[in-house]
Amino acid sequence: MLKSLSVQNFALIEKVDLEFGDGLNILTGETGAGKSILIDALGAVLGHRVGASNIRAGCEELRIEAVFLPEKFSPVHEIMQELEIEEDENLIITRKISRGGKNSIVVNGSHLTLTALKKLGAALIDFHGQNENLALLKDSSVYNLIDGADEKIFPAQTEYQKLFRLWKAQIKSLEEKQKSKIENNQRLDMLKWQEQEISAADLKVGEDDELEIEIKKLSHAEKISENVLEACLLLGGGNDFDILTALAKVEKNLAEVSKFDDKLNSAQKLLEDATISLREVFDDVQSYSESVEFSPEKLDQLHARVDVIYNLKKKYGGTIAEILDRLEKVREEISQIENFDSDFETTKQLILKLEAQTKKRAATLLKLRQKSAEKLSAAIEKEIRKLGMEKAKFKITVEPVEELNLRGGDSADMIFSANVGEEMKTLSKIISGGELSRVALAIKTISAGREDSAETMVFDEIDTGLGGATAKVVAEGIAKVSCAKQVLCVTHLAQIACIADVHLQISKSDDDEKTVTQVQRIKDNDRVREISRMASGEETPASMKNARAMIASAQKIKRLMKNKVL
Repeated sequence: MLKSLSVQNFALIEKVDLEFGDGLNILTGETGAGKSILIDALGAVLGHRVGASNIRAGCEELRIEAVFLPEKFSPVHEIMQELEIEEDENLIITRKISRGGKNSIVVNGSHLTLTALKKLGAALIDFHGQNENLALLKDSSVYNLIDGADEKIFPAQTEYQKLFRLWKAQIKSLEEKQKSKIENNQRLDMLKWQEQEISAADLKVGEDDELEIEIKKLSHAEKISENVLEACLLLGGGNDFDILTALAKVEKNLAEVSKFDDKLNSAQKLLEDATISLREVFDDVQSYSESVEFSPEKLDQLHARVDVIYNLKKKYGGTIAEILDRLEKVREEISQIENFDSDFETTKQLILKLEAQTKKRAATLLKLRQKSAEKLSAAIEKEIRKLGMEKAKFKITVEPVEELNLRGGDSADMIFSANVGEEMKTLSKIISGGELSRVALAIKTISAGREDSAETMVFDEIDTGLGGATAKVVAEGIAKVSCAKQVLCVTHLAQIACIADVHLQISKSDDDEKTVTQVQRIKDNDRVREISRMASGEETPASMKNARAMIASAQKIKRLMKNKVL
């Protein structure tokens, strides 16, 4: 519920503070006093478009603040949690706009984007005026009405949309595959050439490192051979100067000494061990010397192999492991392309399956909507007849269509006939402005009790073009809505104003320098005078008496409505 609205420097308004009550809040005043400006200000604080041009002349900034008291189980709480707005007893929305274009939106201390504010605002207030009447004729409004009236429709539509999107995604995939068929054939030739080139190399991980070592060895084979040969000669060349021959002589000498003194026995043992180790060294060096060969042909072969690997690295990866990984991916892609026809057929079969499932879900959704539309049609027609069109006929039609869309497989429309004998036709083609206002009010009356509807409704001059008995039944219709919801209504009709729970009078005054819009809550004699002015344009004893009678009659009707007698 909207508790209060504070407006500063908005259009003709310098500063206005409004307090609203439960039930029906009526705003009246002379034409041009600023009634619609207040509604525009309320719309602005809920996310409607507003700019620096709305700032009052001579001011640098406009400021609007609305205070709401959300109902306990209102959808507003879920939206606040989603937007991470701190919950308190009151919901306070403040919006400021400067001439420099700065737009500040603060909700319970949290800064919000305009998009987030619009989402929150839609759950707080339902605006209803001449433009909104026309919006009711759009397909989206008809579907919102039907789908919101039956809790089974939303999960059915969610499941349908899931299947529909999968179905369309597979169709798109099939189209893309068809377009890529020629490209695939061209790519297949290239992939096969790559696969052959890499496979022919028969690469092994670590092979490049081994080749580098082997090339280094062969490149220095002559030097290696010279050094190994010299080492062999020094170790055991078979002459008196090699190490092993010399050690044999030393060993012999020590053996002779040991015959006479055993103090060198340990040295003799160490010498024996050293001789054994050196003989092993000699055997290893000699064996290695026999394996060393200098082969220019082999060296050329190794260099050629390195060149092959180098070229493959430039094309397919910086390492042999990366090249082999690329080979696997190439083979996978070749397999996919070669299995294209099979995959193409599988996708076609999946599309047919999804199409059948989607159509089945669409048929279920159609039946649910038709059932909801039938129930709504009866209820809305009943309300329309209460609003002064006793012979009117109203029906929401839901018919199947050939081509499915994201909404479903049906088309919804509202058809209407105002008088006996007239053929029922599409509402948008035959209805007058006054009739449309009453139909719209009937729809709002039926939807007012829905849990997903906004807590507050705003009726902005929907009485335009109405009068007499019609104005009275429209007044009663608005009063009926106010029994379930808080209602704010801007009106020029005394028949509507006299049924108010809270009456706010808007006026304006001006001097030589500026015009100012003012608002005051009126009751008792002030209210009687305002109703008198609205009904007859003057304040005479007769018009004042008539105004009192209108108020008394309206309040009696309101009490009966609240007690559910009417």
